[in-house]
Amino acid sequence: MVNFSVNLKPSLVSFIVLIFLLLDASSLSYASNRVVEIGEICKQTINPSVCSRVLNPKQGADLVTLEGYTIGVTGAKVRDTINLIKGLIAKTTDPGLSSHYKTCLAHFDEALDDINYARENLNKGDYLGVNVAASSADEDVDDCVSGDSPSDPPVQDPSVLPQYATLVQQEVRGVKNPTQGKFS
Repeated sequence: MVNFSVNLKPSLVSFIVLIFLLLDASSLSYASNRVVEIGEICKQTINPSVCSRVLNPKQGADLVTLEGYTIGVTGAKVRDTINLIKGLIAKTTDPGLSSHYKTCLAHFDEALDDINYARENLNKGDYLGVNVAASSADEDVDDCVSGDSPSDPPVQDPSVLPQYATLVQQEVRGVKNPTQGKFS
């Protein structure tokens, strides 16, 4: 049995925040033409291995392209998790778990909306909007993992959802940039 309230350290939406910090909104043309080495970005992150795994397919891309790619990867992970949760809801006979899964589904639906909004903002060149949407998606995933409130009791979930949500959370938050825009 897995304790679903496992304390996860910052682990992909924060990657969107990282790229946002790398983009200087006042220099969009510069950022859209600026190629940054993946290794230089990832070595500044909390989890360089997650960062490298996510970004390596786009080696040699400019910052705006990296941002769009990261939003796409994040959206795919969130959609996969939504499908997993729907399957769990259909199969469970435990009312407590059913309630938990329905709550998680609502949070992941909101996270997907936030990721889609981040994409819209990126397409408009609104990098502050990307940052706000990314932060909101991060909170939505965390609410499924940790509960809506710190006082929520841990959910004993025997399914693969806790591990899957942890992987999504690593994609969302695993590459947080502590240097706040060194490349902008």
